[in-house]
Amino acid sequence: MTQAVFDTLNADTYVRSPLHAQERDWPETNCYLDVWIEVLPSLGLPPEACLAYSLTQDFEGDQFTFFKVPLEDLEALYGLKVTELAIYDRVENHVQQQIERGRLSLVEVDSYFLPDTQGVGYHATHGKTTIAVNRMDFENRTMDYFHGLGLHRLEDDDFDGVFQRGAHAGPMPFLPYTEFVKFPDRLPSQQYILAVSEDLLRHHLKRRPAENPVAAFAAVFPAQVEKVSERAFDFFHLYAFNTLRQLGANFELFSSYLDWLTAQGRPGLAEAAIEARAISTTCKTVQFKLARAVMRKKFQGLDESLLPAVTAWDSLMSHLDRHYGDGEASLAPVVSAAGA
Repeated sequence: MTQAVFDTLNADTYVRSPLHAQERDWPETNCYLDVWIEVLPSLGLPPEACLAYSLTQDFEGDQFTFFKVPLEDLEALYGLKVTELAIYDRVENHVQQQIERGRLSLVEVDSYFLPDTQGVGYHATHGKTTIAVNRMDFENRTMDYFHGLGLHRLEDDDFDGVFQRGAHAGPMPFLPYTEFVKFPDRLPSQQYILAVSEDLLRHHLKRRPAENPVAAFAAVFPAQVEKVSERAFDFFHLYAFNTLRQLGANFELFSSYLDWLTAQGRPGLAEAAIEARAISTTCKTVQFKLARAVMRKKFQGLDESLLPAVTAWDSLMSHLDRHYGDGEASLAPVVSAAGA
């Protein structure tokens, strides 16, 4: 008999989180955050509550910050303790050990063997991505895993491939980075999560970039695109993912966070949510312009196309300063009380 972390979930009937709805600008965000967007509701916890850190995203010169929910935020909000899992035996043996202890493992694997990437990279290209393993069955060579837009199942040759077994066995150049999640004995209340989330919002608001990161990106965008156009077209996708997609998806999620705060009875945030969504929609529009610019090798006006997002970032921060800029965050007692 196989065991699972969430034994009531079935990959065939699983319903994805609304944060992964197909009608969103960016249904998928990045592999690490996509896992948490699905895992947290499986625990009965609101994933929106952990998105305050989005404010800290900056332009790093060649990319926007790859946004990942801070582990300390997960512990403060939900009482979840995420720790690196040392791999000294076969990966699947370690993962199964944690499943038997009721713990979830997040593992870096080769997306080549993940059937949910059908039409993108499945059995076509190799790439590193993060999954969370819910269920494994060694005898039948099947596994249910969180990745991308939901909960999925792989089997047979893909099971062997993802763990480098059977016909895919071979020396590993390095061991995959793996984390495991310890759940608290008692999950925190919704009121507690809301209070901590607002405290984190005040904290992260103080940590936002000193200068408008969208404006910094716009200043170098045309020159970067001109260089991108000299590369193979596949490079365009890498560039767009790490710039426009990271920026747009980050702030679309932050708009959902503000919608969640509004739904919890926090007033005055509707306009801020509109500004956050404006950053997302601008990035989606500009991504189409970027593709045309690369094909036609015409780069004039690309910086101007980002102006709505530049303005929206400034306006968003002004709204948040009015509502959350005066209070002092009390993170030390919040962290110590996690799970209370």
